[in-house]
Amino acid sequence: MSVRILIPTPLRPYTEQQSAVQVEGQTVGEILEQLTTRHADLRPHLFREDGRLRSFVNLYVNDEDIRHLAGESTAVSERDTISIVPSVAGGSGLAAAEAALPELTQDDFARYSRHLIMPEVGVEGQRKLKAARVLCVGAGGLGSPASLYLAAAGVGTLGLVDFDVVDMSNLQRQILYGTPDVGRPKLAAARERLSELNPTIRVVAHEGPLTAVNALEIMRNYDLVVDGADNFPARYLVNDACVLLGTPNVYGSIFRFDGQASVFATADGPCYRCLYPEPPPPGLVPSCAEGGVLGILPGIIGTIQAAEAIKLIIGAGQPLIGRLLLFDVLEMAVRVMKLRRDPECAVCSPQRTITGLIDYEQFCGVAPSQRPATPELPPEFVTSVEALADRVRRKETVWILDVREPREFEICRIPGSVLIPLGELPRRLADVPRGSGAPDIVVHCKSGARSARAVAQLRDLGFERVQNLEGGILAWIDRIDPTQSKY
Repeated sequence: MSVRILIPTPLRPYTEQQSAVQVEGQTVGEILEQLTTRHADLRPHLFREDGRLRSFVNLYVNDEDIRHLAGESTAVSERDTISIVPSVAGGSGLAAAEAALPELTQDDFARYSRHLIMPEVGVEGQRKLKAARVLCVGAGGLGSPASLYLAAAGVGTLGLVDFDVVDMSNLQRQILYGTPDVGRPKLAAARERLSELNPTIRVVAHEGPLTAVNALEIMRNYDLVVDGADNFPARYLVNDACVLLGTPNVYGSIFRFDGQASVFATADGPCYRCLYPEPPPPGLVPSCAEGGVLGILPGIIGTIQAAEAIKLIIGAGQPLIGRLLLFDVLEMAVRVMKLRRDPECAVCSPQRTITGLIDYEQFCGVAPSQRPATPELPPEFVTSVEALADRVRRKETVWILDVREPREFEICRIPGSVLIPLGELPRRLADVPRGSGAPDIVVHCKSGARSARAVAQLRDLGFERVQNLEGGILAWIDRIDPTQSKY
């Protein structure tokens, strides 16, 4: 019996870029075994070394999570569709009592007139928006559209947490900023833009990273949180703090062409840990900086987050509580999956084991003492761009290995380099020179992280004369060849 499996974009490189495949089998486990036999490179992304399904990968038969069915023994029919949902590197009584709601001014009536004539919003709903306090964690791809629409909607107090500066590469998707803002602190530029859009609201800037030390202090001053974080430690931090405070968490995440949205940490709904109890191992899920993201996608997901926040504030509609929205912009497909509270969740169940905020970098495996995503290489395993350029000028035989993706290689490259993407390296070892007469190998990527992992892999496999190019091709462009384009 053949069953259809939907493949999200982060995993499509391991299935020859197919968005859906037909696989034979009677149960989910049989289907997965056949799928990973056919596409061997997909297996480590779905299963642990001991054969157990990874906890940051969820499987749905139609719209039901197999964890609430029979797990991998769940029977399937030809009419069923299996969806792989991996984690991806953003009326609840929120407002004050009616008597305490702020009055609307004449300017408010003019500004929000299109809201006021809607029975679902009306004057009372607009007063709730004016009283509301919303915190946006991250002022980047998701935070930009979310904060713009929340400001335009009249959310009275809008908090922003960020500590970055505007980079040229941000402008492709972070519509809160313009070209003149490049080099400016994001919060300064964001505060200015949001105040221009709606001078009647209060914008509160929280400069610096959200941490286990300051999260509860910052977040307890807000009615709900819009999670626009771009890394897993921040995701789990926001979730746990929201659960501990009883503050709804409007979640969104993006990668390449796929987006997710939900509402977590409400009184009767699941939290982020119910969906993803554990984070993926460092380096297994690439960040948007490594894998890219279609510029319009964060606009779509961030706007959905703003809509969910507004629905929660005014008490209208059906928020995404207990539901996970999946958006595939390539297929222009929207699916909504059911979510349930995990009765053994570490933070939101009666059996909780987490009663306070923890070290989230350590929990996600990226603490300074253990960074497997970017191995600490001995000095003799590292070389500088100046040393490599000098060897090239002297016409020494050096084999330059580029482990970036083909799209990156098209933008810029070191002359004479050979492209083997990091994910393809294990099966293309025969293309890498080795032996007594082989040349020295210098490996590079964009900034040095992926190439460090490649060097560690090659060293473990017996390649001895291998070095990592410190700073990657960005350092090469900055210090050797500024005529090339950066990204």
